[in-house]
Amino acid sequence: MSKITITCAPCCWGVDDVNNPHLPAWQTVLQEASEAGFGGLELGPYGYLPLTIETVSEALNKHGLTIVAGTIFDNLVDPANQANLVQQTHDICALITALPTPAYHAGQIVPAPYLTVMDWGHDERDYAAGHPEQAPRLSDEAWQDMMANIRAIAEVARDQYGVRAVIHPHAGGYIEFADEVAQLVVDIPADLAGLCLDTGHLAYSKMDPVETLREYWSRVDYIHFKDIDTKVYEAVMMEKIRFFEACGKGVMCPIGQGNLDYPAIRALLTELDYSGYITIEQERDPRNQGSILADLSASRIYLKNVGFD
Repeated sequence: MSKITITCAPCCWGVDDVNNPHLPAWQTVLQEASEAGFGGLELGPYGYLPLTIETVSEALNKHGLTIVAGTIFDNLVDPANQANLVQQTHDICALITALPTPAYHAGQIVPAPYLTVMDWGHDERDYAAGHPEQAPRLSDEAWQDMMANIRAIAEVARDQYGVRAVIHPHAGGYIEFADEVAQLVVDIPADLAGLCLDTGHLAYSKMDPVETLREYWSRVDYIHFKDIDTKVYEAVMMEKIRFFEACGKGVMCPIGQGNLDYPAIRALLTELDYSGYITIEQERDPRNQGSILADLSASRIYLKNVGFD
């Protein structure tokens, strides 16, 4: 029988940009993740948690946590950024493979920890997040530059650290919409990298989470969960607004309080016998911290009620 462990991520505390002056201390995130009853979480953006193995291991052990994934959230398009991306890959993979190891679940496709890889850093796409008909697309040459950067990341992670890179379509990046996901799986072979599909990003970007998970199931190694507040979503779709500005307005809400059909998602994952990790992400403005633990608790309770123990 499949087993699923629900984890969380620093973005639930508003941690997406390490340069944001309002971020909570990383020690606070670990402490509160443990208090909320999670046994694991993601590393968060590069540079948020220190890259010191002993420091992070001690903190994780203190709180009974493991790191289920590291994250590259950067410009994947620019060929001049490849050296930086590869260095991040070395730094992150060296850290996550030396930390306490997440439990392996029988039937799990690929062992954790993973390296989630997301494109970011382009104003022209950030302001078009969620608008597949309006968003500019890359030229064929620029797309191949992005594929070359992804291959470089995934090869280093796989060949030097035994870490599975999972590509995460993300609102506001150049891998967001249905046509881009379809091209990605053609250009990046399954033996090199898998997918991390995020239910909320799929819905935000006009894709059906159940249909998309089913379509790409053979490539899905890891899953993110979030939910979307319908009223806020409808409002921000009428504005020229960056994706994280929309998150600051509360477009992402506790799971079960939005418009995603989680009973249908649970039924699909049961049918397909998914085992492994699912990470809750509720992006927010880091200044809106008062409801974090309440929101995480609400999400966990709701998921348990629809069959996610």
